[in-house]
Amino acid sequence: MSAQFKLEFTDVAKEQIAALRRDGHLEKKYKKVQRTLGRLQINPAHPSLNSHKYDSIKGQNGEDVWDSYVENNTPSAWRVFWHYGPASGQITILIITPHP
Repeated sequence: MSAQFKLEFTDVAKEQIAALRRDGHLEKKYKKVQRTLGRLQINPAHPSLNSHKYDSIKGQNGEDVWDSYVENNTPSAWRVFWHYGPASGQITILIITPHP
């Protein structure tokens, strides 16, 4: 059994989740984001997440940033951008947004 990660959220990520939750038109997107976060918490390497290092940005302290799929094969498919830490067993969610 693998260890579970504790998810930490930046203020931006918190605002993005709250906005999805408030907008009734985005209910399906909100549910997809919640499912993605749940999988990320259990196993960042889960095949459906297609997690991979995102080379064009770094974390605030130079951390490697990863992105994971919320959806795929969809125009402006959403992604979760995150990094490991700051503490052991933690993942920090940076932003939740359509793929740039």
